[in-house]
Amino acid sequence: MGGMPTNDMPWWRWRSNVRSALHMLSDPAFQQKCWLAGREEYGDVTDAVYRLVEDTWLDNWSAEKYVGTIFRDSQEAALVDTAVLRVLRIMHEVGPDAMVSVYLRHPGWPEAVRAARDAHVRLATSDGEDPDEPPRTLEVLRIMTRTG
Repeated sequence: MGGMPTNDMPWWRWRSNVRSALHMLSDPAFQQKCWLAGREEYGDVTDAVYRLVEDTWLDNWSAEKYVGTIFRDSQEAALVDTAVLRVLRIMHEVGPDAMVSVYLRHPGWPEAVRAARDAHVRLATSDGEDPDEPPRTLEVLRIMTRTG
């Protein structure tokens, strides 16, 4: 399932979830075709934000804490921190239950998308994957992160 190494980072499942979220948050065409269209197999903005911060608590502390476990280096961590802060700022303004269109119309959304793209490209490239491949469905992500 793709070229991402799944055994070289101790907390690769968390990395997979963060990467999935950043990938979806970084792709405006995907957001139009999937989120706005209501395609359930990809979740929505709130699902992506949840994947970004659920296990990592990146809404409470810096990604730098996870260098060597989730993130390969401080540059990855810094890019992820920037993306998390921009996305969370919007989420706190519009509310977690806001419709996708409200997020996409928010004046800060393009900046959040850019920050997510920077982080996504760095992580995907570090994992030997093409950052321009379309995002995987949530089911594929579940299969990829399943154990044993």
